[in-house]
Amino acid sequence: MNAEDYQSRDAIGLADLVARKEVSESEVLDAALDRLEQVNGTLNAVINVLEDEARGAIAEGLPDGPLRGVPFLLKDLGVWMKGVPTGSGSRLFQNAAPAAVDSALTAAYRAAGLVLFGKTNTPEFGMAATTEPAVTGATLNPWNLERTCGGSSGGAASAVAAGVLPAAHASDGGGSIRIPASCCGLFGLKPSRGRVSPAPLGDSWNGFAVNHAVTRTVRDSALLLDISCRLVAEEPYGLEPPSAPFLNEVGRDPGKLRIGYVRGALMAPGIEAPVARAMSDAAHLCESLGHGVEETTIPADFAAMREAANDLVSASAALMFERIGKQRGRSITEDEVESVPWIVAQRGAAISAIEAMDCFQTLYDFSRIVARTLANYDVLLISTLGRLPPPVGELSTVAVDPDAYPDALYAFMPNTQPFNVSGATAMSVPLGWSDEGLPIGVQFVAKRGAEAVLLRLAGQLEAAQPWIQRRPDEHGWARG
Repeated sequence: MNAEDYQSRDAIGLADLVARKEVSESEVLDAALDRLEQVNGTLNAVINVLEDEARGAIAEGLPDGPLRGVPFLLKDLGVWMKGVPTGSGSRLFQNAAPAAVDSALTAAYRAAGLVLFGKTNTPEFGMAATTEPAVTGATLNPWNLERTCGGSSGGAASAVAAGVLPAAHASDGGGSIRIPASCCGLFGLKPSRGRVSPAPLGDSWNGFAVNHAVTRTVRDSALLLDISCRLVAEEPYGLEPPSAPFLNEVGRDPGKLRIGYVRGALMAPGIEAPVARAMSDAAHLCESLGHGVEETTIPADFAAMREAANDLVSASAALMFERIGKQRGRSITEDEVESVPWIVAQRGAAISAIEAMDCFQTLYDFSRIVARTLANYDVLLISTLGRLPPPVGELSTVAVDPDAYPDALYAFMPNTQPFNVSGATAMSVPLGWSDEGLPIGVQFVAKRGAEAVLLRLAGQLEAAQPWIQRRPDEHGWARG
């Protein structure tokens, strides 16, 4: 299988070649590993290559699932792979014991026939919108090596954008699927709260975080969601799988949608001109497709939401640090972690139970306002990011000014976290491009459980303005 044959196909396309015996599973894996060797020395997207495990799975015989033989990468955070440690982007876990079992999601991927061949880079504990952990180094953006690939699923997005594979596991607790998808020109769907089980791990960030993927095509995202949305009985807020597969929604006529266009930024002063232009173009595209687009607002207190959400994330971080300390027999010290996780955990340790409960009430009230707004529309249209991908290092979490960092962070990602808090489903669609050729994602949001609406719209947008043929210009940085 030559490089062009491999890189020009999405996951479903590769699985079809394998099913028709035009290529073998080993040949497809060889193509993935060859491409990884060409680009990973520059991009640093994959920090644990699991070639032996992948070849062993093929030798044992892969399940006859819908993506049999397709190479796949797991984010090195939030999911377990039996026999492999999870580093979470931190020095604290560099000598972690291998996982004793697969997470439910990993097991679902294996059952679908995916070939797991590595783990992708992530910021420490996923607490960043870029991917620049001190322990494994920065992951770079294939579109421009001087710009961030986003985070926290930056390793996944960089690998997919560079053609190492067509889709990769990702997770999103405040925008961590949508942010790197926007930075790297990919499709990134954040499922609804409860759609994908984290079992056997517990609630992540009070239910804000959810697992899924970054992909080059809409149909791959839909099929991966079908594979992963298995209801686990003990989940506190699990959603039943849909009556019809999500894959069937791609290509279906979405009908005339009521689209509420939210201009600007929810948690920052505004958005940059290239992003604003991409948003306006997207609104016009939607109108040209027959949808009704009208400007609207979300009448919520976003400053209060931001503070309450971050307090709860901080409390979760403090609990994590305390448990790690008890497990190893000594407390975590400031010199063992990066600045942001340390500051976040210290803030969380100072929050009282009464203050935490007040945060929950603030976020319940906020979520009701979002739900009422979404009740007036089929989807909301809003920017994914507030600016183009910033230079690598600008939002580093290794050493930060605690007074300046939050505002700089939210200037970059002003519009993603609210929909983690509310539990709504949202997607970043690569519809915009800057004059310098940097991708700009456009975000669409639908009510909790309405992934089908987003996938129908995404399929229509993909057909009207295809993006899969766009690939980064490697300017000689890829070997081979």
